[in-house]
Amino acid sequence: MGVCQKKIAVRDLEVGMFVSDLDRPWHQTPFPIQGFRIRSQDDIRALASHCSWVSVDVAEARDSVELSKVVRPAFGAKGGQRGGGREELHLPPLSIREPVKYQAVTTLKREMKLSKRLLEDAGVALEQLYAAVTSQEARDLRPVAAVINKMVRSVIRQPDALLWLSRIRQHDNHVYRHALNTSVWALVCGRQLGLNEGLLNHLGLGCLLSQVGKTQLPEDLLSREGQLGPEEYALYRTYVDKGMDILEFSGLSRAVLSIVQGHRERHNGSGFPEGIRGDRIPLLAKIAGLAEFFESLIGPRESLAEPMTPAKAVALLYDMRNIEFQDDLVEGFIRAIGIYPTGSLVELTDGQRGIVISHSPERRLWPRVMLMTDCYQTPLKAAKVVDLAKYNESRAAAEILAIKECLVHGTEGLDPAGYDVTGAESRWSLGRLVSW
Repeated sequence: MGVCQKKIAVRDLEVGMFVSDLDRPWHQTPFPIQGFRIRSQDDIRALASHCSWVSVDVAEARDSVELSKVVRPAFGAKGGQRGGGREELHLPPLSIREPVKYQAVTTLKREMKLSKRLLEDAGVALEQLYAAVTSQEARDLRPVAAVINKMVRSVIRQPDALLWLSRIRQHDNHVYRHALNTSVWALVCGRQLGLNEGLLNHLGLGCLLSQVGKTQLPEDLLSREGQLGPEEYALYRTYVDKGMDILEFSGLSRAVLSIVQGHRERHNGSGFPEGIRGDRIPLLAKIAGLAEFFESLIGPRESLAEPMTPAKAVALLYDMRNIEFQDDLVEGFIRAIGIYPTGSLVELTDGQRGIVISHSPERRLWPRVMLMTDCYQTPLKAAKVVDLAKYNESRAAAEILAIKECLVHGTEGLDPAGYDVTGAESRWSLGRLVSW
């Protein structure tokens, strides 16, 4: 039994069905993710106000297809052809104990001023730790823990600031950058899920330390990460155990160590080092693994692969739900970062180009964009900010301004550090904020 798409009138939809396509462009609707499960009659009524028909994912049977049956396999079921025919594993929905509902309490501008040194401080702390590990010196984890505490508080106050800074900041050492950016993605996801501040501290610290075992691998091996033969890959996989050996007697909490141990495990058991699956993988390790994988897609080693655009990386993650990553976590991650994450270079439908600076939870396909070129891709003398959600609020469908495509990071002529941002309320220099 596989999965296929079936066109169906909106009036015939039922709770539990999975909507995979619409009869109109997604950007003309308020639905946040390109594909979603119908959870209530309110969802059906919302669809009816925008669409006449939709496509739903249905199970293929040999003789006939019944739309009234569960659109996706029941919990615990295996099967399905999505994700290249790999096994799917379905679990009950995540349950976060006493989730915290965070509200942004400061502006992006203010938080960037407060946090602009954080990533540099984290990089210095990691560099010192890795140097101590390599030389067998005493390892002091206090600087790393202190920086994570500040990062957690920043993400709680305003989640877009560190995302922005981590995307546009340049750093020479791939291992440091990878660990730092993974930590930021994971913290933003954890905030969305409602993890309390203590758990967020564990999550961030675990992500920063998850790569420490790579200090024990040959440089030549790391420089070819992703292009290794079977024997080399077997050696590469040992970095997790090497990291655990380094940190075993460090006094770190069990939660932090579980992230280091489990961040390369996968939902369907295809990960390493132990190949555990499903609920056997600790929640924080699952989040770390998802964030680390996403960062590897959009920020690979420059000598090995071209970076994937954030939008394509989001689409790939969505296709891997319940295969390598649990469904709830994938959807929570996408809700946290948006379809076009902060720091994504984009081209609008009228040809203007810019960079996403923040997004709205209600309109994730219509973020705020700092425009850096006109519709002919001619650089602007001064950047301007357009809030697509507000811009499109009262416009007809033919006048909608939306994102046409996501561009590769580093696209020529799109350097945000060279512009001033002109917003509705203030004018401030990005160059001054990121010239460190």
